[in-house]
Amino acid sequence: MPSQTPPPPAPPAPPVCAGCGAPTRRVADTVADPASLHDDLADRLAKAPAVASRGTTALHAVEGLIMAGVGIALAQGGLAGHTTVPTVGGTLLALIALTGTALVVRNETRGRAAVTAGEPRADALWRPAHHCPGCASVSCPGGEPWQGRLTPEQFRKLVWTEAGYGGELEERARTADVPPGTLPRPRGAENHV
Repeated sequence: MPSQTPPPPAPPAPPVCAGCGAPTRRVADTVADPASLHDDLADRLAKAPAVASRGTTALHAVEGLIMAGVGIALAQGGLAGHTTVPTVGGTLLALIALTGTALVVRNETRGRAAVTAGEPRADALWRPAHHCPGCASVSCPGGEPWQGRLTPEQFRKLVWTEAGYGGELEERARTADVPPGTLPRPRGAENHV
């Protein structure tokens, strides 16, 4: 008699929303779904602010240095021709380009560092979360690591402020009130619960 292997177990049913009873999806799956781009849901459920890549920052640095070089060349041409306008204009262009480039590179580098530093805290709250397409709420099955049902804006405020980049929230999420007691114990940044 041939041995029969038991059929593989059925995958577990997705958690259901405590509010409307509809099946939920992991927030990560919802954000990865191309359909979430149409209603801006991917942005509303984003784990972290968008930051410029290192390559983009390097490109901005090169662009700024090229503009500064153009300014220096203009100033040198003015000096050689003993004309004031190109000399002053070129010098100002070089100074503005260098200053602007330094500010852009510094801000992009700081933004990347803030997201990197806050990523573990954001991930701890974001990864277990589920989104309900029926009532457009976000929750954690079992109430861990946070409890209750939140709107996407409340969820974003909770995750971003806990991760330390709540200052990057746009007005709609910044003004969302996260209900008291959402986090069972005090953690992270202030002004979210």
